Amino acid sequence: MGFAGFGERLVDFYDGLEADNSKPYWTDHRAVYEEHVRAPMVALLAELEPEFGPGKIFRPYRDVRFSPDKTPYKTHCGATVGGYYVQAGADGIMIAGGYYHMAGDQISRYRVAVDEQRRGEDLRRRLDAIGGAELTRAGDLLATRPRGVDPGHPRLELLRHRSLYAWRRCPGEELMLSPKLVDEVAGTWRTITPLIEWLTDHVGPTEQPRR
Repeated sequence: MGFAGFGERLVDFYDGLEADNSKPYWTDHRAVYEEHVRAPMVALLAELEPEFGPGKIFRPYRDVRFSPDKTPYKTHCGATVGGYYVQAGADGIMIAGGYYHMAGDQISRYRVAVDEQRRGEDLRRRLDAIGGAELTRAGDLLATRPRGVDPGHPRLELLRHRSLYAWRRCPGEELMLSPKLVDEVAGTWRTITPLIEWLTDHVGPTEQPRR
């Protein structure tokens, strides 16, 4: 079956989870999650797959090993297709794309590319076009400039990035519960594609071994 929208009980499910983020709540409402959250996300990814490729839904369990927040469950459902991302929760839909995290070797390649006039200005132009499409540029930034970088570097702000992505939020339930969400996600991902292509060409995946 095609994507018909997320289930109408999604908002109540996540509102309840925010109020009671516990295993008993999750166990009691697992069927709601499967029917109103996960199954629609599977259907959404299936609709997008012919153009963007197969997707992966993130596990609903939080990694609390190094976090002071020990609540066990995420209060949204997120999925990724390569560098693209979509998320559904009580506050609506978030659509994004880029590199949310870069390992050390990726950051090094990114800075080399940004420092170079041709590649760095190409990235700036792509980001300007994305900003004109009402998407927000974001990422983890160094508090100061990278070591050895001239404080007058014309692309200093870009060089400070340790991750780089663009995103937009679609608040409310109307779009989230509608089959029109497929076109909204696809259109936003197409707008972000030039950024992902730049990152793929000049940064690429990490070559560092996984821990």
